[in-house]
Amino acid sequence: MSYYFSKTLDSTFDEAIEKVTAALKERGFGVLTEIDVKATLKKKLDVDFRNYRILGACNPPFAHKALLAEDKIGTMLPCNVIVQELDNGKIEVAAIDPVASMQAVGNDALGDIAGQIRTMLKEIVEGL
Repeated sequence: MSYYFSKTLDSTFDEAIEKVTAALKERGFGVLTEIDVKATLKKKLDVDFRNYRILGACNPPFAHKALLAEDKIGTMLPCNVIVQELDNGKIEVAAIDPVASMQAVGNDALGDIAGQIRTMLKEIVEGL
């Protein structure tokens, strides 16, 4: 089982960030964190890296349900979505498959929640 869904886009990096953020918002996700990997690696290690952004996406009602079902699940939240510039200039968007990550937890109550979030994230990525 793959641990992510992905799609390649013909757009600029900044356009892709805007599209992804808007698509997440339409489905009830907010972006709680945004990590600019390129800027961080430059600042901390003085290395050049491609455009790569990690968006920490959260759907509050589902996050609440997951926390009620498993109090340590916060270690696996939010759901990460990455936007990266590939060598060919195209942009790839990839999102975590929460069903794959929740299998490690071993709590059956999370299965339905993870399945619903998986469907939503997959539809978001495919719809870009």
